[in-house]
Amino acid sequence: MCDTCGCNVTDANRHLIEAGGRHAKTESGSEAVTVLQNLLSENDREAAHNREHFDRHGVLAINLMSSPGSGKTALLEASIDALKSEFRIAVIEGDLETENDAARVRAKGVPAVQITTGTACHLDAHMVHQGLHKLDLDTIDILFIENVGNLVCPASFDLGQHLNVTLLSVTEGDDKPAKYPVIFRAADLMLVTKCDLLQVLGDFEPARAEHHLRHLASEAPMLPLSARSGENLDAWFSWLRQAVAEQAARIARGETARPSIQPEGAQLHAHTHP
Repeated sequence: MCDTCGCNVTDANRHLIEAGGRHAKTESGSEAVTVLQNLLSENDREAAHNREHFDRHGVLAINLMSSPGSGKTALLEASIDALKSEFRIAVIEGDLETENDAARVRAKGVPAVQITTGTACHLDAHMVHQGLHKLDLDTIDILFIENVGNLVCPASFDLGQHLNVTLLSVTEGDDKPAKYPVIFRAADLMLVTKCDLLQVLGDFEPARAEHHLRHLASEAPMLPLSARSGENLDAWFSWLRQAVAEQAARIARGETARPSIQPEGAQLHAHTHP
């Protein structure tokens, strides 16, 4: 899909293919597929650079992915309220336009960097790297990267994060993991959000959502919760505490963690039609 919408080329990586850029010309001077493959390769290079920064400064980076309106920002607000005395938290916000979500996060007393992507329907590693220049990583324990609301493209791009968390709102339908397998297969954790609405929505069954997730051969845990009512948020906070502890242990061993970037998603972005 993104060979037609053009979201591979962003304000952050455009310099690579413009005149004088590293990939301004391909082997024959024109093949679009080669340009896209080169951009994906450059993204992976920048992501590795970001991850090295995170590890050096003892930061756990978590990429939040979902469709628009699933409750990512509300989850962040609830998490900051509960954990800001325990962990130093910062947020990178990705949206096509506006600083609305970053303003909500800043109101909670933590730093938030807004990245407006324009036409790009996902964040890439170059955008995140630019955002890191506005943060002091020595003062951060957990960096949440709130990706652009989209159930397709975000799973195909490594940002340098250690973990992916995919949100599924009960208002969306419990078959979304079957319909959008790439992003759910990439998840290290699936959160079923807005569960306070289950009592008025008769057509969403958490068990069916988990069945579709397991059908993808995913072993990621699934947690139903509600940021508004507070239902099961303690389980989410426990998962975060464990993830921070595991990150510290990896750093002590000189190791790192990489997210599960999906090859078929990346292939869609490198494919062009005749």
